[in-house]
Amino acid sequence: MSEAENDTKTDSGLSDVIQQFPSDAPQEDSAKSSEESHEHTFEREREHKLLLCVQRILRDNGFNYSEAAIRDLPDLSQEMFNPRDAVSALSNSGFVASCGELKPSEITDGHCPLIGFSKEGDAFLILAVTPDGLRVADPASGFKERTVNKKAFSGEFNNFVVLALRKPEVKGNSEKSNWFWGSLRQSKWLYAQVLIAAALSNFLGLSTSLFIMVVYDRVVPNEAIESLIALTIGILIALGFDFVIKSLRGNFIDRAGKRADSRMSRLIFDKLLAMRLDQRKEQSGALASVVREFETLRDFFTSATLVAVVDLPFIFLFIWVISIIAGPLALVPLIAVPLVIITGLVIQPFLARLASGSMDTSMSKQAILVETLNGLETVQATGSGRLMRKRFEEAAASQSEIGLKSRILTQFAVNSAASIQQLAQIMIIFFGVFLISEGTITMGAMIAAVILSGRALGPLGQLASAMSRANNARQSFRSLNRLMNEDTDAEELQQRLSRPRLSGDIEFKNVSYTFPGAKSPIIRNLSLKIPAGQKVALVGRMGSGKSTLARLASGLLQPTEGSVLIDGVDLRQIDKSDLRRNVGVMLQETWLFSGTLRENIQMGYYEYEDHYILDVAKIAGVDDFVASHPSGYDLVLRERGEGLSGGQRQSINLARALLHSPNLLVLDEPTSSMDTATEKSVLDRLKSWLENRTLLVVTHRNTLLRLADRVLVMDQGNVMADTTPERLQAANK
Repeated sequence: MSEAENDTKTDSGLSDVIQQFPSDAPQEDSAKSSEESHEHTFEREREHKLLLCVQRILRDNGFNYSEAAIRDLPDLSQEMFNPRDAVSALSNSGFVASCGELKPSEITDGHCPLIGFSKEGDAFLILAVTPDGLRVADPASGFKERTVNKKAFSGEFNNFVVLALRKPEVKGNSEKSNWFWGSLRQSKWLYAQVLIAAALSNFLGLSTSLFIMVVYDRVVPNEAIESLIALTIGILIALGFDFVIKSLRGNFIDRAGKRADSRMSRLIFDKLLAMRLDQRKEQSGALASVVREFETLRDFFTSATLVAVVDLPFIFLFIWVISIIAGPLALVPLIAVPLVIITGLVIQPFLARLASGSMDTSMSKQAILVETLNGLETVQATGSGRLMRKRFEEAAASQSEIGLKSRILTQFAVNSAASIQQLAQIMIIFFGVFLISEGTITMGAMIAAVILSGRALGPLGQLASAMSRANNARQSFRSLNRLMNEDTDAEELQQRLSRPRLSGDIEFKNVSYTFPGAKSPIIRNLSLKIPAGQKVALVGRMGSGKSTLARLASGLLQPTEGSVLIDGVDLRQIDKSDLRRNVGVMLQETWLFSGTLRENIQMGYYEYEDHYILDVAKIAGVDDFVASHPSGYDLVLRERGEGLSGGQRQSINLARALLHSPNLLVLDEPTSSMDTATEKSVLDRLKSWLENRTLLVVTHRNTLLRLADRVLVMDQGNVMADTTPERLQAANK
């Protein structure tokens, strides 16, 4: 299916198929609740079948993803996994994918395998076209193959398909190594059309000057009114085509920019999400400033400056035409062009240094601003606003000084280009008068030469501005490229193991961990086994390595030496989507996001329904304080959960850890901010929920020991004692 065909057919067909999936609109008729629940079950079944079809295509091409991992592949998470998400997931896995209408008679072996949909919206695989019909496989039957004749198939098929063709040169996520040029290259045909449109537009641009020359030299002296009318009609047609072509050219650039913007934005954000927590070198504000520079880079490639660059080669076309109609006058713009270019090039080294300094001061200013906002309560409580204001003012003053110098140089280049352009037109008229008196050229030729010189030198004025902006764009590219090329996880470029369900058996094998820049390890050659279902408490003095050990067990940190195994598999080999669903993590630092309370618990995992979210919230103690609130789970939280108590924030954070019903739960001081009564009720419910699950809890409170059947006492990165809660409490008496 061609791209053009897909564009025309996709929207209507896709809307019909997506209607089989649920909408985001709230249900208002409570009398239909049971019917809606029944329909919702069918919708989940359709979603499950589509996920299985995508999984089968990926698996047949060497990608072993679980359903959970496939849900995380699309660019945007929806309420339900639909055909548009399937296309996005396949595209992000190294396939050329699209969706649209395709009649049974149009399906060929070259399209197969592809995903088709029944009249009811159920997904299935079309594997091959045979003389007897089409060979299909239904996920409901475990992909058992059967052949259906074309007539029967037409009665079942709704003419909508998802196509996927493996790109042989792409393996997994290796596309991330070419985040910028690859994003532009995917729109290469659009940029080719931009060049064609630019060529046509510049050729049509000759018509105005030639029209004026003919009118002055032929029409006016001979009073040829009929010729004037014919010429005017012709020039109006040419101007109309010129307008359409320029509009199309701008549209092509915008479309190419939008496509590149979408891909680059996703890759940059994915890079941030995959960043190793112990390898971060920049402050949060500085990183945000680097990402913000993407706007500078994007604007450069989607603005009018790019159009000016495209028009540059046609400068010599206009000069050549001037030489044909006005002879020696072509020397004037021919001399002016290098003057403008040389003037722009001379100031480029100075602008490059200023752009680099501007980037550094911008990062510093942004870092101070974000740090102040995040710690505003502390700043106000300690009266440290004077210190932060001094830092901010110094960074702002430095940025203003650099910006002033940059604007002066840029304005000099732009003004120089404009002055040279005006001077060139004056010189054409000056010398043109002598050539007319000599009979070398005509009056019309001189006027046409003036107009053509304006067209020829016009892009140079924008070029001066473009060259100045190019320095900022280049500096932005360097900063972003440095970020994109930083090491995250070495295995990030590899296809990881799919482990949809882990039992929770943990083993540390000769594990050591040293924070970057530290001289001594905080965890030292630790070997430890925690069988599945065991509940372990980590206790010890501050700085003994308890929280670091918990982070190593959850995969948030990677050991400097040795390995951490879950169910006998190194954590670094397990698909991250599967790991996050199998290991529930609650960190000591509680961070809530702006949005509703439901969103803060659900965290974008729309496959979980409200009744399930409610059950999790009850276990974590969230329902204890939300049930009496008029907004309920639609309560809008401010950034960081401001307005909630520390215990309430911890309850929400605990609910997040329980969301996927993991078999391994890692908790770091989960009840430290809760009152005694709340803590007791939460621990009672949590103890019942844990059952055969594995628990690793960091605590300084004896109350949490009731959850544990094993206690590890840590000191200086080593396990000093391996005992039971009863023995530990007896020893402390």
